[in-house]
Amino acid sequence: MSKPHSESPPESTIAPAPSLRRVRIEHFDEKNFQQLQAEYQSNAPFPYLVIDNFLTTEAAEALEREVSLHSEGWINYHHFNEKKRGFNQLEAMSPSTRAVLGELQSADFLNLIEQLTGIDGLVADPDMDGGGFHEMKRDGFLNVHVDFLAHTIQKHWSRQINLLLYLNRDWKDEYNGHLELWDANVSRCAARVRPDFNRCVIFHTAKKSFHGVPEKILCPPDRSRKSLALYYFKDEQKNCAITSTNYRPRPQDTPAQRALIAADRGILRMYSYWKRYFGVSESKLTKILKVFFR
Repeated sequence: MSKPHSESPPESTIAPAPSLRRVRIEHFDEKNFQQLQAEYQSNAPFPYLVIDNFLTTEAAEALEREVSLHSEGWINYHHFNEKKRGFNQLEAMSPSTRAVLGELQSADFLNLIEQLTGIDGLVADPDMDGGGFHEMKRDGFLNVHVDFLAHTIQKHWSRQINLLLYLNRDWKDEYNGHLELWDANVSRCAARVRPDFNRCVIFHTAKKSFHGVPEKILCPPDRSRKSLALYYFKDEQKNCAITSTNYRPRPQDTPAQRALIAADRGILRMYSYWKRYFGVSESKLTKILKVFFR
């Protein structure tokens, strides 16, 4: 797979930004930042980066607590290609959590991500459409896919970067839950990332950025796989073609599984149109999918 940016990473001009108090700014000092740029551009199967101890411990712990604070307001993503739930109601979150999210959507942080990835003009999504907190309980999963490449509401926005921050203490390999990065043909898993506490994964979202959590979670019943997902876009100043999540089968999937993956993908494509042009909600989508895949 060819890299989306063939040019060399830009010269690093990083200085600690006053507004970035919760991101561990030492990751982004002059020496470390140049190394991060090089790693991001050279990693395969597509540009990505793993940063441990991404936030201050206090900030990461605040996010971890937030997941358990809410008994209502979750969106259940339960259909053939995934089993998880999400929470993105910013107004219901604690002040400490809103402060972390504000920092990760700030102009200073966007500047860091632009210099890291070589992508100019990034914008954060204040509505966290499809993002926010994600949780997979035992038997949860997310099939291999490429995310929607255009914002479903902001018609001029193309999706460029995913930031995933994991919030799981003492996660064991036998629990599964690894983020898998697959090659362009979905023939081989090229990299696996365990969802350890305060570990951040940043990667470029493109037509061949296949990833997922396809193995069912096997953690104890009283535990879950928790993460924060933020997506960054670019204003293309023109309508971007609507796309839906592009799920793909793995080599070991059976013909029946492949057919159901394709059927589910087709329904999601219709939903993307309904959401952009008719305002269909996530909760209504879940009800529709349950009819087909219960």
